[in-house]
Amino acid sequence: MKYDVVIIGSGASGGAVAYTLCKAGFKVAVLEKGRLIKREEFSKDELAYCRRDLITPNLFDEYHTIEEKVDGKWVATPTYESGWSFWNGNIVGGSTNVMSGMLHRLHPDDFRLKSKYGEIEGANVVDWPITYDELEPYYALAEELVGISGHYEKHVYEPWRSASNFTQPPTKENEVVKLLDKSCKALDITPLVTPRAVLSKNKPGRDACYYSNLCGSYGCSSGAKGSSREALLKPALATGNLTLMTNSHVKYLHTDKKDEVHYAVVVDTITGKEQKIEGKMFVVAAQAHESARLLLNSSNKHHPKGLGNSSGELGKNLIFSGGGSGQGELHEDSLKEIAFKDLMTTGLFVNRSVLDWYFIDHWWDGKFKGGSVEFMFEHQNIITRARKDGYKDGQLVWGKELGDRLVKRFNAQKNIRFEIFNDWLPNDDCFVTLDPTHKDKYGMPVGKLRVEGHPQDVKVGNYIAKKCEKILEEMGAKNIYSGVSSSPPQNLVAGGCRFGNDPKTSVLNKYCQSHDVKNLYVADASFMPTGGSVAYTWTIYANAFRVADHMVKRLKKLSFS
Repeated sequence: MKYDVVIIGSGASGGAVAYTLCKAGFKVAVLEKGRLIKREEFSKDELAYCRRDLITPNLFDEYHTIEEKVDGKWVATPTYESGWSFWNGNIVGGSTNVMSGMLHRLHPDDFRLKSKYGEIEGANVVDWPITYDELEPYYALAEELVGISGHYEKHVYEPWRSASNFTQPPTKENEVVKLLDKSCKALDITPLVTPRAVLSKNKPGRDACYYSNLCGSYGCSSGAKGSSREALLKPALATGNLTLMTNSHVKYLHTDKKDEVHYAVVVDTITGKEQKIEGKMFVVAAQAHESARLLLNSSNKHHPKGLGNSSGELGKNLIFSGGGSGQGELHEDSLKEIAFKDLMTTGLFVNRSVLDWYFIDHWWDGKFKGGSVEFMFEHQNIITRARKDGYKDGQLVWGKELGDRLVKRFNAQKNIRFEIFNDWLPNDDCFVTLDPTHKDKYGMPVGKLRVEGHPQDVKVGNYIAKKCEKILEEMGAKNIYSGVSSSPPQNLVAGGCRFGNDPKTSVLNKYCQSHDVKNLYVADASFMPTGGSVAYTWTIYANAFRVADHMVKRLKKLSFS
């Protein structure tokens, strides 16, 4: 069978494209390397989800090599040696199953970073070929279909929206927000309610949040989390137009002629058997670094440098998220403003963001792009929290002393945490290529990621961290600390197939269609030339809906031609 569209990957972007095309009546195949985990199968097993590879490949079977600078030289280390993993939820719905769901829209100025701030030495900053106004209707569409809860308050760095407010009110909040809000206002800081891809009230076929106390890193058993699987793939399947092919790893895309993909070569991850899946159009949505790897692995006589790589830009300008995190301890004997029993109520969200430092224009500090901050409790994983008390002064603690420390940690304090998101500036030393010597279990060259950040990223992160520490001090927290690193977060990756109007300097056009291959699209975060200072997921959803609308128009024209 030849499908109208073949989509590689079932995460945020793959799901959005599949949903739109299936609703429009087209026959779609979604190829997902991982398996399908049904709602009722999800558990809160820390060992399975956070310490083993239940939903990601074993690093001895599939891995990456990571290039870092050591004594002035680039050294590549396989992730099965380093322990790093750049896999994020290789199951139906991808990493949207396990996200925390703290989502924000990009600010209109994020689309014109070069125009606003000019050149930055050592950074490859460019303006986007589209504007916020072009993407706004799709932000609104994603908000409704995915189910994003929140409350809109006007703020200088909160982008305009076509709907006056969210139809899903905020999820339930811990009483700590009273202390946080009061402390922010004492410092002339405006706390905002965090938009979250978690339902606060039921939608058809999905129940509201049940406040399990374990959200991020885990799948949702009620359907409340706005995953691609729940919000998009299930209704797409209901149309009868979607064929979902699990355990199906795409090795390469085959082109019989220069400007058109003919079929995908797919290997069954269980049996090892290969087959060809034909389509009129192909959408790559495998996560940024893997999408670039697939296109590089699809080189042939027509595309010797990789599929759709006449510009030589494929794999370049990979971006992550800059920033860092910090936390402090709220203790029973020094807590103010709220009751300790209310602080210790489990499962409720903090739901507070700060955008006051999204752009900095200060007479003393200077003018530069800043970032956003999310406040939350420390992750509630039991093993992870307990391990923090396993050492004292560098020595292992055990027996009664360890027991006393654990009782105090779990019963007499709660840790409040902040996470900073600021731009990871694209640069010449952050990219993905094919490793010339290492191959995965399918015989494919693995992706080699060079992950050097730009000095400005750390500077901005440290600037914001100091301000966040002041908030925790005002709250009365103890043992406050923060850390800002140039290391990339493995779950926030974009770029590598940047879009633009000039085929000489970009891989995709403004509709995320290959400049070189007319029936090839890349719909995941690969398209992003810059990442903004928020998590990417809402923008990935929105842009994928925009791309899908363009594809529907093209497919309808093909149907009548």
